[in-house]
Amino acid sequence: MELKTKIHAEEGQQQLTITREFELPVELLFKAYEDADIVAQWMNTKVVKLENKKSGSWQFDTSDGEGKIVFTASGVYHEFVPNKKITRTFEMGNAPFDVQLEFLEFEALDEDNSKLTMQIIYRSGALRDQMLKLPFRQGLNMAHNRLQEVVNKLK
Repeated sequence: MELKTKIHAEEGQQQLTITREFELPVELLFKAYEDADIVAQWMNTKVVKLENKKSGSWQFDTSDGEGKIVFTASGVYHEFVPNKKITRTFEMGNAPFDVQLEFLEFEALDEDNSKLTMQIIYRSGALRDQMLKLPFRQGLNMAHNRLQEVVNKLK
């Protein structure tokens, strides 16, 4: 089965580009990234902090079935323009990966459909390639599928 979330990684580069079209108005797609309750649902995580503004920070903690935190992610917003774009850092706790820089762009395709384009820059091409060896593609596609399902209920 073909994944709806597309990842483009050019050989020898330290970045990748992710694109996904959603059957959602751009305002609802953006809301899935700014509303803590919605983020918690589609990412299946606890939103510890979500300061949606320039220089604001964010933190998510993901726990196992016994309540033990198994994954943390955090960062700082460098740009936050509602329904248009988010520029942020992304750093994983308890993982051997350096901080990455993410550019998220939200585009209305028409009244009912939108597109998310993410450019992620890693410290090196080797780190990017290491990430791509993980089940990153499938995990991101599953998360975007959940985003679509969760936000569909808001329509």
